[in-house]
Amino acid sequence: MVTKKEWSEFRATGLLLIINQFLNIFGWSIVFEFDGEIVKSVYPARVKFRGFSDKDVEENYTKISEYMKANADELCKEAHD
Repeated sequence: MVTKKEWSEFRATGLLLIINQFLNIFGWSIVFEFDGEIVKSVYPARVKFRGFSDKDVEENYTKISEYMKANADELCKEAHD
């Protein structure tokens, strides 16, 4: 089953940073372009930088923890179905 979601919802989970941490190892990143708060474009890109600031990592790890807490029951149910 597939449920289409908005990029803004995915970004709010903190998972984008995790994905980009992995991609940065290979010189890649998923880039979001915004017009204010509206996601204008999302695309993969080659990048020179590697990694993120401690502040960015801490903020996104907190978002992931909050996402897991709010969705744990559903995720567990899906895993068993």
